[in-house]
Amino acid sequence: MIEMTGKIYIVGIGPGASEYLTKKAIDTVKKSDYTVGSTRAIDLFDDVQNKIAFNVKDLLDKLEEGVRLAVEGNTVSILSTGDPGFSGVLNTVLRLSGENDFPEENIEVIPGISSLQLAAAECHIQWDNANVMTFHGRENIEDILPVINNGKTTIALPSRKVKDMAQFLLDNGVEADREVTVCERLSYPDERIVSATLKDIADSEFTYMCIIVIKP
Repeated sequence: MIEMTGKIYIVGIGPGASEYLTKKAIDTVKKSDYTVGSTRAIDLFDDVQNKIAFNVKDLLDKLEEGVRLAVEGNTVSILSTGDPGFSGVLNTVLRLSGENDFPEENIEVIPGISSLQLAAAECHIQWDNANVMTFHGRENIEDILPVINNGKTTIALPSRKVKDMAQFLLDNGVEADREVTVCERLSYPDERIVSATLKDIADSEFTYMCIIVIKP
């Protein structure tokens, strides 16, 4: 019996607009037997075979399905918003692959442009000298407190509403007049970039697709 060996590509799709897709990402999805991703992510590609769309509630089930298909010998692309290695699905897919005895050497990561990178570009920030933090899937937002006053700009993906995170900082002694920029729905037609004081941000409403930039 011939043992089938599939392939998993974990594909970064950028911040959301199709213009930020890399040619490598487009070519990889085109040659895949199956593509797993959110409906919004899959719709960025014109040539997709056997779509497996997920939402937040069935994300894990669909990722498991993708890994099983690869174990059966198929080429599977798993789409990850932004870059797979920054608040993406990389660790989850690696864990599921290990549980299914899928060889890690048959997994390739296709990097993408993170919304954090785009926020840094929009704000003219040299982001290799910034505090870069993500709180997606985490409740311990107090981790931001030890770095918020270290003299560097802080760029963060919040885990909760922007106003809640701003209020948390105010409640923990961060100055109300600290300059903050919120980059909302970056790369989309309704993109919005708002610069204001921390107090004003705490009194404002934003969607969940945001990056917070806090000046030193």
